[in-house]
Amino acid sequence: MSAAPVLVHPGRQALADASAARLVVALLDALAERDRAHVSMTGGSMGSQIVRSLAAEPARDAVDWGRVHVWWGDERYLPAGDPDRNDTQNDEAGLASLGLPPGNVHRVPGPDLTASAEDAAEAYAAALEEHAVDLFDVMVLGVGPDGHVASLFPHHPAAPTAGRPTVAVHDSPKPPPDRVSLTRERLERSREVWFLVAGGDKADAVRRGVQGSSFAETPAANVHGEQRTLWLLDADAAADLG
Repeated sequence: MSAAPVLVHPGRQALADASAARLVVALLDALAERDRAHVSMTGGSMGSQIVRSLAAEPARDAVDWGRVHVWWGDERYLPAGDPDRNDTQNDEAGLASLGLPPGNVHRVPGPDLTASAEDAAEAYAAALEEHAVDLFDVMVLGVGPDGHVASLFPHHPAAPTAGRPTVAVHDSPKPPPDRVSLTRERLERSREVWFLVAGGDKADAVRRGVQGSSFAETPAANVHGEQRTLWLLDADAAADLG
């Protein structure tokens, strides 16, 4: 497989703004070809920053948001509205201002709705099947300093899960301990995978992700889009690339 393109932006805000504009174009392209578009978002500071930039992007008004479905690559197994949930952080960044119908925003149920992270994973998998999500149009992923993506952590027993779309993750190396994640093979069921990464603390993980590493050591190095994979970085995250 050829090396994925790397696009370096001067800072976090430039990265978020450019990525939001890129996402608008990707959604317009998807909706020109299909009746629906499916995008999977990410949490963390950059996950919220791209949503904030998207909400402020004038070209967003060209998108028929009634035909866009939003998902998440992973979620912390916490009650709805908890400030540490990825979807809550994206909501606070302006997701609701885009005009998405509530039924098009697909959230991982938490302990207020399910008995266990396993039940939540099954419910999320059922939602994917119900909405016939064969391929995500864009899978936006962050990368942790350890090289994890979604909630697939290096050397974690849940990370190599195969044969199903979702997995419950326990004893996460970062809090909270219980999570729900798309599996590697489901992350890769995406036309495009975008790694959106900012900060010097991610530079070593980015280097391993771009230059290559085992899945056990660096999950981010081993998730690829079916049509394209992009590394969208700020200058600090790209510092170790040479």
